[in-house]
Amino acid sequence: MGRSYTRLTEPLVRDGGTLRPASWDEALGRAAAGFARHQGTPAAFGMFSCSKSTNEVNYLAQKFTRSVMGSNNIDSCNRT
Repeated sequence: MGRSYTRLTEPLVRDGGTLRPASWDEALGRAAAGFARHQGTPAAFGMFSCSKSTNEVNYLAQKFTRSVMGSNNIDSCNRT
C-alpha cells in the first residue's frame, strides 16, 4: 500500500482560526478541557451508530445514550 501524503502525521490545534502542529499532550489537554466545559449537560454527549451493526447493538447504543448519558442526541446512517 502506498504512502498517503495527505494523511495527518501529528495533531493540529486551532489558534485564532488557524491550525498549527501541536504535541499530543497539548492536543489531548485541549480536548479534555473542551469536554470538561460541558460536563454534566446532556447536550454534551452524542452517539452515532452504524447500519452495519446488529439491531441489538444499535438498541444498546440508543439505550445507553438515553438512560445512562441522559441525552437524546443519537443518530444513525440507518435513516438514509
